[in-house]
Amino acid sequence: MEGKLSSVAKTLTPSPIRQLSLLAQRCNAVNLAEGFPDFPAPSHLKNAAISAINSDFNQYRHVQGICDNLAKLMKHTHGLDVNPLTDIAICCGQSEAFGAAVFATIDRGDEVILFDPSYETYQACIVMAGGIPVYVPLDPPFWTLDVDKLMNSFTTKTKAVVLNSPQNPTGKVFTKDELEKIAEACHTWDCLALTDEVYEHITYDKVEHISLASLPGMQKRTIITSSLSKTYSVTGWRVGWAIAPTCFASAIRNIHVKLTDSAPAPFQEAALTALQCPSEYFELLRSDYESRRDYTIRFLAEIGFQVQFKPQGSFFLFAELPEDCGLSDVEFIEELIKQAGVVAVPGCGFFHRDLYSETLLQADYNYQNRYIRFAFCKSDATLAAAAKRIGDLVDSSRLFKLFKPSRKTVAT
Repeated sequence: MEGKLSSVAKTLTPSPIRQLSLLAQRCNAVNLAEGFPDFPAPSHLKNAAISAINSDFNQYRHVQGICDNLAKLMKHTHGLDVNPLTDIAICCGQSEAFGAAVFATIDRGDEVILFDPSYETYQACIVMAGGIPVYVPLDPPFWTLDVDKLMNSFTTKTKAVVLNSPQNPTGKVFTKDELEKIAEACHTWDCLALTDEVYEHITYDKVEHISLASLPGMQKRTIITSSLSKTYSVTGWRVGWAIAPTCFASAIRNIHVKLTDSAPAPFQEAALTALQCPSEYFELLRSDYESRRDYTIRFLAEIGFQVQFKPQGSFFLFAELPEDCGLSDVEFIEELIKQAGVVAVPGCGFFHRDLYSETLLQADYNYQNRYIRFAFCKSDATLAAAAKRIGDLVDSSRLFKLFKPSRKTVAT
């Protein structure tokens, strides 16, 4: 009966990140693969959700107060005027909001530009809509945007640009200059921008997140997607939103209703409490994650990982294997699981060199199988356990066992 599957379904495969998390559970390994906190969510949010359940907010529901609060936050944070009645669609997490945004805007044959490395969900949504993903590689090790590469990737078929900032997997926060170039390209080619801003409140070293929609002329052509998940450590609650001009927000809302009807009612109620958190909450969030980032960088650098780029946002570290390491990223992770009982994500899964424009195919992309993504959104105990297990593989001469050059490497 497999022949009855749709052509799109046949192209989709299980998420490698989710598969690695399942492997971590089966092997009792320390999970630094999947981007979800393993420490408790804020107690006042859990109490708000419990109260909502006990108050029988358990049926299909639209909580307009979420939209009202989001509109105020957008004005305060980015200076954007958003109509809470018409310009916001509440969805089941950022993933559904982004998918609905793609289905609302992308037709078969439309090209969509993304930045590489990139989170896997974007491409899947574009392909399901019949669109064509076109990736623009950011330049390592600081993941800078080459404007010429960007401009040369546009064609008359380009419909939209996808921007994730702060970014997964690199932790890059796009600079104002880079955003201005992206905005200029959108204006020149009359394109939309679909943004994923779920890490908007998780930035470090006084780096500020700037929403692309806040640049001159961009609000009318930008769809912002975000959620409660990362900021409030509730990735399983599935409350997200799209903020967009009325015509797009209406279309996204209609698609959402046809797919899932409503986001979980009690968690929508709890979202009202989350969205009214004082500024001190976000300051503590940033400082807490910054200390976890620094701890993770420290123990990985001590064993020989190359960490030339310190994440500016999100809660991921994209670390490079040493030049003399004889293993690829996939081989390294296999050995890390077997020998240390620690799971992370091979970086190659975030790269898409087969979907670059022809003008970019001649460059050397060997670095793309040399990176490992570590999630540091974990408890102190989890990070310490990972550091100990990895540290146990350091020999008496202070060499990390998995980094010892292979015979092939030594011979060359």
